[in-house]
Amino acid sequence: MINADKSDVFDVLAYIAFALPPITRLDRVQERRVTIMSGYDPKLQAFLDFVLTQYVQQGVNELDQEKLGSLLVLKYHTIDDATSALGSVGTIRDAFVGFQRHLYERPTKAAGDEL
Repeated sequence: MINADKSDVFDVLAYIAFALPPITRLDRVQERRVTIMSGYDPKLQAFLDFVLTQYVQQGVNELDQEKLGSLLVLKYHTIDDATSALGSVGTIRDAFVGFQRHLYERPTKAAGDEL
């Protein structure tokens, strides 16, 4: 129906419902990277950057909470190594879930931009 193979279902639905042009996962990440990374220490930022790379390459399933453990093992080899580098499992989970809300927020308009 539309050419959006590097976009999420979210974008296809937004196109159908609101005629919003779909964007690629890469564009979504690039547009929101600063907002996503703010508030996290550099070590968590490095992990979130890794997660975002997986999301761009593999798709939205990489953001499922069930994937968190396998992503940690992929990057750090063991959960113990991940917690040594990043902090508690709760801290890691909060960052993993927390950054995602920014990924699908509509970017805010700069002062002077028309709505």
